[in-house]
Amino acid sequence: MKKIAYLFCLLLPVCGYTQSNPKMDFETYNPPSTLVVPEHKVTKAKFPFIDVHNHQFQMPTMDLGNLIKEMDKLNMKVMVNLSGQSGETLKKSVANIKENHPKRFIVFANVDFRRVGEDGWGEKAAQQLEEDVKSGANGLKIYKSLGFSVNDINGKRVTIDDPRLDPVWKKAGELKIPVLIHTADPKPFWQPMDDKNERWLELALNPNRKRGDTSPAPWDTLITEQHRMFKKHPKTTFIAAHFGWYPNDLAKLGQLLDEMPNVVVEFGAVIAELGRQPRTAKQFFTKYQDRILFGKDSWVPDEYATYFRVLESEDEYFPYHKKYHAFWAMYGMGLPDAILKKVYYKNALRIIPNIDKTLFPD
Repeated sequence: MKKIAYLFCLLLPVCGYTQSNPKMDFETYNPPSTLVVPEHKVTKAKFPFIDVHNHQFQMPTMDLGNLIKEMDKLNMKVMVNLSGQSGETLKKSVANIKENHPKRFIVFANVDFRRVGEDGWGEKAAQQLEEDVKSGANGLKIYKSLGFSVNDINGKRVTIDDPRLDPVWKKAGELKIPVLIHTADPKPFWQPMDDKNERWLELALNPNRKRGDTSPAPWDTLITEQHRMFKKHPKTTFIAAHFGWYPNDLAKLGQLLDEMPNVVVEFGAVIAELGRQPRTAKQFFTKYQDRILFGKDSWVPDEYATYFRVLESEDEYFPYHKKYHAFWAMYGMGLPDAILKKVYYKNALRIIPNIDKTLFPD
């Protein structure tokens, strides 16, 4: 940050500023565009939608009515809470939903990876997943801790394709529930923090996000482990979170989807990558329209507007909502209604069980 601020201040005299003027850092300098083009700000989705990537850790006890009011403003008909946990905690979430708003929420279970390596761990974990599904879970969410920080009882890193986990993935397939899995992070988090790293500002502001080949493993290693696991379990449906961290290389992502027909993707936290390549992204959404789900990741209602605008409008050069995350401008893809409906709700209805179809138009 200091380096960018210093370099920017050196340019101030060239731009007509003098030393008597206040200094300005990179984030402060954010002038509104003088470009005059049509604007179609979208604060409510054109069609009702299902957010397949959300986190509500307090769902067992929270007032769902207030959450519903915010969802209705966005036209969100169903929220998938990926943080359902397991056992009694999951049961409490399901009970709260059934008692108050039985049609508006879906809960995914989570796996407790402690004690991997004990005899029968995989079978016990698979049995717990089956019990969680009987209790009301409709999917399984795997956090990035698998591959990052999950160790077995001997202190060794548990790889994503560790055969000791196979019973869990197999059981998900038998139960016909999807597994939404987040593996790794954006690849630049592993690259040197220099003037060539597109994520420099984000890493400078959030140094805990910086990774390396030994913390915990190279990016390519983690992603390869994930893909081996996908291919090993072709009868299980996997939802690769964040476009599988290939939103900036859609040709590669398309190749992977062709190789792995049991995998679909969601675009939580990566809409900025799609919004800077609208023509390429639209071609991708057209070709893989049956393989893409709507996901946001964090519950910040105001930020959904960027997602709607990128998906629905053909607007040019509008700002993203988080400068450190994307300092470039967005462009709308202008997706046709038929594709929008698939992305907003039809694909999720097909992949995630027990969503109330009466909430949606067709």
